[in-house]
Amino acid sequence: MSPGVTVREDTEVPPGPDPGPGELALVLHTHMPYVEGFGTWPFGEEWLFEAMATSYLPLLDVLAREDAAVTLSLTPVLCDQLEAPGVADRFLAFLRDVRAETHRRDIEGCRDGAPELVAELEASARDYEWADERFEAIGRDLLGALAPHASWTSAATHAVLPLLATDGGLELQVATGIASHRRRFGDWGGGFWLPECAHAEWLGPGLVELGVAAVCVDLTDVLGPGATAEPLERDGGPTLVPIDREIVDLVWSDRGYPAHGTYRDYHHHTIHHHRPWANDGSRYDREAARALAREHARRFVGRVKARLDEGRRRRRQPSLCVCALDTELLGHWWHEGVPWLDAVIDEAGAQGVALTRLDDALARREPAVLEDPLPVTSWGTPRDLSTWDGPAVSGFAWRARAAELQVAAAGEAAGERALRELLALQSSDWAFMVARGLAGDYPRERAKGHASALHAALAPIGSVEANPRNLAPQLSRTAL
Repeated sequence: MSPGVTVREDTEVPPGPDPGPGELALVLHTHMPYVEGFGTWPFGEEWLFEAMATSYLPLLDVLAREDAAVTLSLTPVLCDQLEAPGVADRFLAFLRDVRAETHRRDIEGCRDGAPELVAELEASARDYEWADERFEAIGRDLLGALAPHASWTSAATHAVLPLLATDGGLELQVATGIASHRRRFGDWGGGFWLPECAHAEWLGPGLVELGVAAVCVDLTDVLGPGATAEPLERDGGPTLVPIDREIVDLVWSDRGYPAHGTYRDYHHHTIHHHRPWANDGSRYDREAARALAREHARRFVGRVKARLDEGRRRRRQPSLCVCALDTELLGHWWHEGVPWLDAVIDEAGAQGVALTRLDDALARREPAVLEDPLPVTSWGTPRDLSTWDGPAVSGFAWRARAAELQVAAAGEAAGERALRELLALQSSDWAFMVARGLAGDYPRERAKGHASALHAALAPIGSVEANPRNLAPQLSRTAL
């Protein structure tokens, strides 16, 4: 046991299925910033449509497996977009018009210059045709198809909560997110995804007061890579569930499985943004990539089993391994990610590793007491808040905090338009994209635009048209 962590002497495991040597909790964090009506390819709503076609729809068949004990977190801002008026028609138009035509053009262009790529481009076109058929088969209701699997929620627009300026700002983000989940999905067990896993101890009381029971955190650099993966508690805050960074990095790191030369190269694309090449520069071979995904699933479960065995020997009790991934990694960024996940479920059964939903695992465990104070942490690089408030992006944090204070000062005079623009401005995605050198000027333009719209909404003279977008329809009016 690591320094600063003590386990109550009266700890007992509540009744439930015997987890044997331990359990693996796969947590899929599903999120997309608000892009409806903002920009064009490749950063506008087409960005959402790509995730729907390549990640969310393929994932449905895996989630439907009886043995797929996977924890699915859906951010409210993603749900807002999946139920936006007209989104189904726009998505189908993207598949049938845009993607069909761009594939046709690329295939035609390659027949003379690079005929070896034609077969893969034709297969890629069929992927989008399949997405069309799958979407029609679920009644054009992707959110409804995901609903039976949704158990965790998050902040309204994925704000980095430790960077908020006021208690009211925290309540606006968290209460709106929880209300959104309950309206759409009904029961909620208190599982709350901290955006970017950004945790600070002073958040605890406010989160608990709003009903949050458990959050995931990355404490690798605090407790050490060999530290407990068991749930923790600290000064009356929600249960802290450490993710297993060693296991996560097998999949999600610069040297993780998706970087293998056989897998499809996300970054190397044709004129019309199709990807017929492998990471090693060769023509992409689907069968070889699928076979490798199954092999990587076997290795992954083997490593998890070794971690669980190690944990049980060290603590003499069933251990827990939490592997949290962005859902969009599977399929959208890593083309073979969904088949890999499907194979992981097969391998877990074959190798005797118990898969569990995180809420069920927590119900069987009493949190260990964490004695020492925790620093502010995240799963950024490094694992602090510098990805979102470091020198290169400090303007994002200052702008959002200043806007939050302006809205708080306006009190009841701040209308719903101002609140929604504040929520949009607080999204963690804008600073993240700038810090990682992604999306060009798009994130700066988005943040600047929301700040300007917020100021206009607060202006004492003149008027601002009602916001036509579907952002945060379940707005919490009890906060700021």
